[in-house]
Amino acid sequence: MTPIRILVADDQPLVRRGLTLILSPDPSFEVVGEAEDGAQAVELAHRLRPDVVVMDIRMPRLDGVEATRELARTLPDCRVLALSTFDLDEYVVAALRAGAHGFLPKDVSPEELATAVRTVHTGEAVVAPRLLTRLLSTYIRTPAPTTTPPPPAPAPDLTPRETEVWRLIATGLDNAAIAAAMDISHSTVKNHITNLFAKLDVRDRAQAVIAAYESALVTPRP
Repeated sequence: MTPIRILVADDQPLVRRGLTLILSPDPSFEVVGEAEDGAQAVELAHRLRPDVVVMDIRMPRLDGVEATRELARTLPDCRVLALSTFDLDEYVVAALRAGAHGFLPKDVSPEELATAVRTVHTGEAVVAPRLLTRLLSTYIRTPAPTTTPPPPAPAPDLTPRETEVWRLIATGLDNAAIAAAMDISHSTVKNHITNLFAKLDVRDRAQAVIAAYESALVTPRP
């Protein structure tokens, strides 16, 4: 099996070296380079062609958000896993909008980091459960209604079932919990999600959640 090629980008040498030491012993990984800022991350990504970039969000010269946006534009097959020191960090939501395939806090375990790299490599999204609703409730703001009637449906072409699946995704439920809440099978949930993502033109759950908040399907808690 070909190892997953990884580029580590962080402006702190100790963190960079620590991430490399965590990932390198795993034979399924190959750390091909280290970058000390976003500009160098983009440069090295073009030269080394990693499969995954483990990207710190806050870096000098070019921050992780702009670096992610540039990589999504120029190297769409290169997946970005964003890291953040703080649980509540508006840059993380910006990174998801920019094209990151997921984000994790820096205090995750080595096992969680390795699992996230593998998941991102497959094209799936990785979002730390404890952060998702907190981040979106804090940083995704929707305008207050100007009239008393409820707002129109955010996506009229969605079926009622698809809309309910979307709402449950936005509250942080995984597929098993959605199946239990709606009393349907896991395969039916997956079918609804596939149709939902296509109609919303989103890539993954993280973007679907952002779209739910921005469309006022769900609203931030006070």
